[in-house]
Amino acid sequence: MKYIKYVDFKLGKIGIIEENGKIVKILFINENNKNMECFIEKDTNLLLEAKKQLEEYFEGKRREFDLPIKQEGTDFQKKVWKALCEIPYGETRTYKEVAKMVGNEKASRAVGMANNKNNIPIIVPCHRVIGSNGKLVGYALGLDVKKYLLDLESKNK
Repeated sequence: MKYIKYVDFKLGKIGIIEENGKIVKILFINENNKNMECFIEKDTNLLLEAKKQLEEYFEGKRREFDLPIKQEGTDFQKKVWKALCEIPYGETRTYKEVAKMVGNEKASRAVGMANNKNNIPIIVPCHRVIGSNGKLVGYALGLDVKKYLLDLESKNK
């Protein structure tokens, strides 16, 4: 069973999805994905804790998440997602730097593709990865959301 908890934030409505006692997805709800999948709306302990931690993050009070998560992906994608969680709050790394972190400095594009497949944005902070020229590039939720998250972290660092 997949359970969902909807939460309204300044960025918009977010759906937090739990399956088998782990957070498996964060959805930014919009007209394009309203009925994408079927979930049971329920206030489980884990979803309530995830909501609380996300609220604390958006209030500038939380820098790291302490939630059980699970993402399906290749070994390389999993390495990238793990590396993303090692980027400190309020800091950024380039795609090339993340590629080096996972042991393949020539895999910048593959790092970008792994970021794109990240189902748990914010908690797995793919927004902290920027272009080698320091510009904001390649964010599945839109560059305005990426900028908002980076500004939030910079302001509360």
